Amino acid sequence: MTSTTTSSPRLTPVQLDALGAEMDAIRQRVLADLGEADADYIHGVVRLQRRLEVAGRALFYLPPAWPLAVAALSVSKILDNMEIGHNVMHGQYDWMGEPGLSSRMYEWDNVCPSEQWRYSHNYIHHTFTNVLGKDRDIGYGILRMDEDQPWHPYYLGNPVYAFLLMVFFEWGVAMHDLEVENIVAGRRSLADNKALHAGIMRKVRRQALKDYVLFPALTGPFFPLTLAGNATANLVRNVWAFNIIFCGHFPAGVATFSEGECEDESRGHWYYRQLLGSANIDGGSLFHLMTGNLSFQVEHHLFPDLPARRYPEISGEVREICERYGLPYNTGPLGKQLLSVARKICRLALPDRRREQPSQAAEQPAAA
Repeated sequence: MTSTTTSSPRLTPVQLDALGAEMDAIRQRVLADLGEADADYIHGVVRLQRRLEVAGRALFYLPPAWPLAVAALSVSKILDNMEIGHNVMHGQYDWMGEPGLSSRMYEWDNVCPSEQWRYSHNYIHHTFTNVLGKDRDIGYGILRMDEDQPWHPYYLGNPVYAFLLMVFFEWGVAMHDLEVENIVAGRRSLADNKALHAGIMRKVRRQALKDYVLFPALTGPFFPLTLAGNATANLVRNVWAFNIIFCGHFPAGVATFSEGECEDESRGHWYYRQLLGSANIDGGSLFHLMTGNLSFQVEHHLFPDLPARRYPEISGEVREICERYGLPYNTGPLGKQLLSVARKICRLALPDRRREQPSQAAEQPAAA
């Protein structure tokens, strides 16, 4: 591990194999139990999301109801992106055989093309979770979120960059694969991104036409109010998604790993890395629904293809396994996890006096 504030034990290969076998057993048991209740759940969430979107867009015809319209549309977008889009595109409901819930066919209400998100998130992030140099979600190419990222004066703006990423989060996700920081640093050329441009621009045009032209135009004289309402709903979704996702990987105690530590990685070590590289958020059932059950980020990273509604029921078993192996189970209330993330963003804006070396200080950051 390259950085963690915990005293997590290093398990032996035998222990890692045993840990992997226990986690595989949980996964196989849940897979064998998938059925009508899971299908009813996701169908219910889809119906709720669609009704909220219809209600929100209809209420824009009643100017005094503008706050209600924005609230309904905001919740609709959050459900679409988190409990439906994120989880469907993980393949959690592929077993149902429904085209509308197929990971390969689903397209979400977001400027990031689903196809590109599946590669950067499902493959890169979930395969190389918290491996510095491999997982681009560590700082998204613009932030310093780990002590082992060499400090540079550019990172004095860490809090400002984080704020801007929060406000424009869907755009940051859409630009994730472009690796702009590597283009600036000369490690990637514009030609390398040529294959991505058409998909991004097609999705951006579709989203902009829908939210900022078509639906506002349909409300006639209320065009400006509807446009402002749609923009506000997108902002609410961006802020919520950013904070939930950052609380899943950046609170104190979450570990990162070097590429060397993960060479020839066993199945058990992969589970071990997911456990130590993720954090949960405590809350009630409504809160978990609104996070897409990413408030169970630990369970999600252990079992990304299991329906997210199953995470609460297996979380107790995962915690008990952690206790037996002496592994930390990182969880806490939203306020605590948010404060911890904010502190890290601000602390890593400054040079680490304890660890900084002259050769590191001279190295240019990727995004500078």
